[in-house]
Amino acid sequence: MTRTVDRPVVAIHQPNYLPWLGYFHKIAQADVFVFLETVQFSKGSYTNRVQILRDGKPVWLTQPIKQTLGQSIEAVGFAEADWPRRHLDTLHGAYRGAKFFRAVFPNLEALLIGTSQNSLAAANRHIVEGLIALLGLQRQFIRDGALGDAGLEGGDRLIALVKAVAPGAVYLSGKGGATYQDDAKFAEAGIELRYSTFTPCPYPQINSAVFVPGLSIVDVLFSLGVDGTRALIEASD
Repeated sequence: MTRTVDRPVVAIHQPNYLPWLGYFHKIAQADVFVFLETVQFSKGSYTNRVQILRDGKPVWLTQPIKQTLGQSIEAVGFAEADWPRRHLDTLHGAYRGAKFFRAVFPNLEALLIGTSQNSLAAANRHIVEGLIALLGLQRQFIRDGALGDAGLEGGDRLIALVKAVAPGAVYLSGKGGATYQDDAKFAEAGIELRYSTFTPCPYPQINSAVFVPGLSIVDVLFSLGVDGTRALIEASD
């Protein structure tokens, strides 16, 4: 997608854990990426879990959290302090035979060991921003709490966030947003609404004869390396 200098492209998403390739594709298409942290944490979402491939089958890698009902993502903490090391051990066991494991694992290890133990949002922001840097991409990241208007909900909240970043900016939404967003509201606010779609290209995966889509970006990194992963992320819609 072509970006214009005078109309920055803004994307917004919750700070997910080691997200899939499509999450990073969306970041790559934007000039500014806003982490949506002040919204309520949703149990069973991808905010604190993601799937990896182990012995040819997708399995969940879940961050152990402690939370109360209605708590925001930024307020959620961790139930166990040693989860980064345990997750690294799991990834080591699952991917040690992958082509680019030795090249990528030390970078991933440094990221996970260096995460905040006080906040789910802070930990996942750190990981996402670190992976973007590893991939050689430069994007501006902002926390939604720094932009105000936390009392708004739904599309009104998104519009307020985009306007706070840059009036008249382009809002890049995931394709799922088309089912619930009011395009007319964005137009009235002077915001161009675009939808990002992403279909992952099959790539060789360790111990799997059939391609399994939607896995964590670590599956791509261990399989294709940094350059190969970046090439898939930057592929056009």
